[in-house]
Amino acid sequence: MPKRIHNVKLSEREKEELEKYVKQGKKSARAINRARVLLLANEEKSDDEIINALGVCRSAICKLRKKFNKSKFSNIVELLQEKPRSGQPIKVDSIVESNVSMIARSDPPQGAVRWTLELIGEKLVELKVVDSICLESVRKALKKTNLNLVLKSDGA
Repeated sequence: MPKRIHNVKLSEREKEELEKYVKQGKKSARAINRARVLLLANEEKSDDEIINALGVCRSAICKLRKKFNKSKFSNIVELLQEKPRSGQPIKVDSIVESNVSMIARSDPPQGAVRWTLELIGEKLVELKVVDSICLESVRKALKKTNLNLVLKSDGA
């Protein structure tokens, strides 16, 4: 078995903080699992034993060991918290939603009985609110404003 590069040696205070963290209050399951990984690593459990006990992947254990050894933290609980994720940028903002709402409430174009998702999408592009928009985004915007229910009942 290869020698571990990053061993975890917790002080008594850190160990007590982690045990208290796991037992008390509502926290994210991921943070609790990180605390458990550190506690098991402190007991010199192998990565395989930790994987079997907690069901976490090996890379998560290695990253946490490395983070523990390289980071300077005033409180060990800070080590358990995730950094904010950037996530995918918002595709449909409030301006687009308000325009969808405005279009859906207006009279449908000539030759149409009512607004369809395709027609609303085309109108948004025509008004240069967006360069392009998928039907699912239009549907979600309508659903947020509950106009999908109004439109269905009017058209029925």
